Amino acid sequence: MSNPQDIPGQAPSSKLWGGRFSETTAASVEAFSASIQYDSRLFRHDIMGSKAHARMLVQQKLIAPEEGEAIVRGLDSIQADIEAGRFDFRPELEDIHMNIEKALTDRIGEAGARLHTGRSRNDQINLDLRLYLRDECDAFDTLLADLQRVFAQLARRYLGTIMPGYTHMQRAQPVLLSHHLLAYASMFGRDRARLSDCRKRINVLPLGAAALAGTGLPIDRAMVARELGFAGVSDNSMDTTADRDFVLETLFCLNLIQIHLSRLSEELVLWSSKEFDFVRIGDRYCTGSSLMPQKKNPDIPELVRGKSGRVTGALMSLLMTMKGLPLTYNRDMQEDKEPLFDALDTVRSCLAITTEMLAHTEFNTARMRAATTGGFMTATDLADYLVCKNLPFRQAHGLAGRIVARCQELQCELGELTLEEMQSFSPLIEEDIYTRLSIEGSVNSRTSAGGTARSRVEEALNTVEQQLGIHS
Repeated sequence: MSNPQDIPGQAPSSKLWGGRFSETTAASVEAFSASIQYDSRLFRHDIMGSKAHARMLVQQKLIAPEEGEAIVRGLDSIQADIEAGRFDFRPELEDIHMNIEKALTDRIGEAGARLHTGRSRNDQINLDLRLYLRDECDAFDTLLADLQRVFAQLARRYLGTIMPGYTHMQRAQPVLLSHHLLAYASMFGRDRARLSDCRKRINVLPLGAAALAGTGLPIDRAMVARELGFAGVSDNSMDTTADRDFVLETLFCLNLIQIHLSRLSEELVLWSSKEFDFVRIGDRYCTGSSLMPQKKNPDIPELVRGKSGRVTGALMSLLMTMKGLPLTYNRDMQEDKEPLFDALDTVRSCLAITTEMLAHTEFNTARMRAATTGGFMTATDLADYLVCKNLPFRQAHGLAGRIVARCQELQCELGELTLEEMQSFSPLIEEDIYTRLSIEGSVNSRTSAGGTARSRVEEALNTVEQQLGIHS
């Protein structure tokens, strides 16, 4: 039998975990199991956590002060090299943790080998991800606020523009365009609230759970939590190393953001068609056809809509990874990072380009207003009018429906029906019905909280502008 040292590849003794192994790791295994190609983006957070851990080890007299200082200096130099593109990531060292620890030991000697005292890669990766996602939540809050700000600016610019509101893709009732735009501001506001709530569960220190059972060494988890700005420490070491709920929750939040972007994109695609002609996206955000010279295609909304499946796939992927895992850590959990990072990158780019595109988008107000004629969009106002005359709503609804049917027979709109004809259906109807049946009258009658009346929309817009720091 050949000596392990004679086998090409990494010698077993050089692996940081290789003490009990008599054979070197197969090169195929190293290539298959390495994660450094994607978890290298965690380097800043890995180094941040390691520096806090080192300072705690010094305080607890688990390493000497000079060793702690050497570790911090060494980590700072490694970070500088990575940021400058001078660091050589080695796939045979598997992941970001081992690459940094090996480089640290090579640079400062035995002190570097003391850094891993009282921790495991199991709680270390959990820490890195929490630090990383905490920053990502903050960054996404800014992106979402920027998008809300564009909606508020558009709502202010087009205040007073009336358009059809739709249900079942059928013209339903007239609404203000600003009301429609502020619906998206509310939608993305909920996304911000969800991420903020998610961040609270992310912001718990996992370090100290070690491999799964905690450690017998006298570490101070509360000190590390304070150093890193965590609100507290995790309360069960087994749950801590087994936990990817915070990743799944982040992915769910990203999914809702992307779904909201997709719904917006669908409307922009429809509205930019000649069939609607409600919106005109700036030329720089559209493309043409290689064959048809007249075409102007809304590629950005189409791509954003198309990427929704990718983001949903990321969530489904990790749900399936986690569903059958026993406690505690299993190597399967390494599969959390690729879908997470891809989803973060995808949603981030979609938010940024959508915000940019909307800032260069105009609405065809004349076409929107013209589209409110036809379709008996004020039929509900007729029913409400009769209710105000003390007719039970179900009777009023039926009566309004019969009047609509009569208008269809005569091929006219509700407001074009003579008073005499209307009164043949009900003597409760008087001359003032025509004010209620006008498009403007319909819109401005919707004064319930959250309604589309201009007074209510202005209130809502003022509130959103105040929340976003916009001074009109």
